[in-house]
Amino acid sequence: MKRFLKFELKQFPLLALILAINCTDKDLKNSMSDIDKHSFAIPDQAKVVHLDLNLKVDFITKTLGGYVDLLVENKTHTKQLVLDSRDLVIEKVELDGNYSKAEFKLGDSIKFLGRSLTIQIKPDTKKVKIYYHTSPMAAAIQWLDPSQTAGGKYPFMFTQSQAILARSWVPLQDGPGVKFTYNATIACPVNLMALMSAENDTVKHTDGVYHFKQTNPIPSYLMALAVGDIAFKSLGKNCGIYAEPSLLPSAAWEFANMETMIQSAEELYGKYLWGRYDLLVLPPSFPFGGMENPCLTFATPTVIAGDRSLVSLVAHELAHSWSGNLVTNATWDDFWLNEGFTVYFEHRIMEKIYGKPYVDMLCKLEFDEMKKEISVMGDANADTKLKLNLVGRDPDDGVTDIAYIKGCFFLKTIENAVGRPKWDSFVNKYFKTFAFQSITTEKFLVYLNHELIHDNNILKQKIRIDDWVYKTGIPSNCPIIESTELQKSERAAKDYIHPQKLDTKGWTTHHWLHFLRCLPSKINTTDLQKLDAKFKFTQSGNCEILCDWFQIAISNDYDIAYNAMEKYLCSVGRRKFVQPLYEKLLANPKTKATAKEIYKKARPGYHSVARATVDQLMENK
Repeated sequence: MKRFLKFELKQFPLLALILAINCTDKDLKNSMSDIDKHSFAIPDQAKVVHLDLNLKVDFITKTLGGYVDLLVENKTHTKQLVLDSRDLVIEKVELDGNYSKAEFKLGDSIKFLGRSLTIQIKPDTKKVKIYYHTSPMAAAIQWLDPSQTAGGKYPFMFTQSQAILARSWVPLQDGPGVKFTYNATIACPVNLMALMSAENDTVKHTDGVYHFKQTNPIPSYLMALAVGDIAFKSLGKNCGIYAEPSLLPSAAWEFANMETMIQSAEELYGKYLWGRYDLLVLPPSFPFGGMENPCLTFATPTVIAGDRSLVSLVAHELAHSWSGNLVTNATWDDFWLNEGFTVYFEHRIMEKIYGKPYVDMLCKLEFDEMKKEISVMGDANADTKLKLNLVGRDPDDGVTDIAYIKGCFFLKTIENAVGRPKWDSFVNKYFKTFAFQSITTEKFLVYLNHELIHDNNILKQKIRIDDWVYKTGIPSNCPIIESTELQKSERAAKDYIHPQKLDTKGWTTHHWLHFLRCLPSKINTTDLQKLDAKFKFTQSGNCEILCDWFQIAISNDYDIAYNAMEKYLCSVGRRKFVQPLYEKLLANPKTKATAKEIYKKARPGYHSVARATVDQLMENK
């Protein structure tokens, strides 16, 4: 652990920036320390640059087993290769393909981080082969019984590697600052299909063996695997949808504009460099809205609203093909570089396709969500800074609205200060300059000054970089977003006691969410029944609307909605939805016991990411 506590210039941001600004472009890559606090690996000595994965998927034992060949770049002729692992059973290790056994040692288990895997190598070692199998409880992997799938006939499994869970299914250097290419061979039951974050086939193989190739270097958190009863439908020249057969028609309809999104993104910020862009709709236990795995976004079925009102998620994950997948945060302290740029890019794609009023709705809703989160965290909370300090903590703690929304509004502030044409030119050059590399916050700020600000004091005063990056809360120069569309929802909410009079024609999910959020905190049962009778909230098929409605129900003891809420919590595993509902249930003395009863039923169906969050809520109550 001592190496995680080394002195770093980035602990003193102003000093670091002053020193870095004097660096030449040639020295830019090495101007700051990129030490990863969440990895045991020492890539500066020996770095993994490619891996060949060969695994068998076993639904009976709920394990992956086989081997991985690591191609190593031994920069310093070190005699040790240090990798990350978590709950892996390491069977044996061989060097350089000649069956020469290597000594290895697993370190002590550390919370969140797992165990170091130190392998004795030779100064000229180029290849390390590790035979291993995963634990049935591997944190990255969820194994689903047939009853937990849409089809109800076959099992399903998928991985979720972000942030540092890849080490629970592959021994590797599990940090965003290390990028590698990979090939893989996956054997699974013959009636199922395997997909990865790589080149994929569109039909099932009769022998159940699938081969994959990812020729672009990626960080470990983008390693992804899914196996299940999956079918494919093309949506354009280089894009399509994978889903369980019963979900495929509705998914294909919902995301029919994917090709248009790709074209719009390329027009904004350059060519898409990953070949195909496909999307896999996973079972509802997937803990996130989407995961930007290269070539194959993993997505929750909760965005299938039937009106295409939630497709901004696809724009978001697509935007990651530039911000995140192409140019990656070097450490999880720099997470905002991934997500702030991606939300900004998502907004630009949606504006190009659906117009500014639509994006204003998105911005307004997101900004209000961030303000609410900050009010809970506290304005002085260090986690409200863009540049985080997650030493000794799970990097999942950094997955808040700060990285996403504060990061986006920081970029909007820069755009407003320099003008959109100059900003777009800068972003295009940024993506090209750092393509397939990882970058720290400090390196980004150096580049920003070199290429756009040019030590212009007037621009510096307009943007106030330190206030955004290194200080807490929301800076006073934050852009103000108004939405004329959402003002309709605000007016309607003021007259909620007369639902029959409300004109809601043409409303999207965003209108309804803002309407629900503008209602008084306390509403009597009679008025809730009127609203429910008119708008059928409790019976809604829209997961976003249901989440907000159930929170209102809990706060006002509207137990008429509780049966539907329990069914919802037992069938949807997306953390964004389950976390606030359990928080509300636990905060209400009348429903605290109900929360625990429901969670006891629902927990087995949640992915470990969601379980960890709700487990903590339960422990604190």
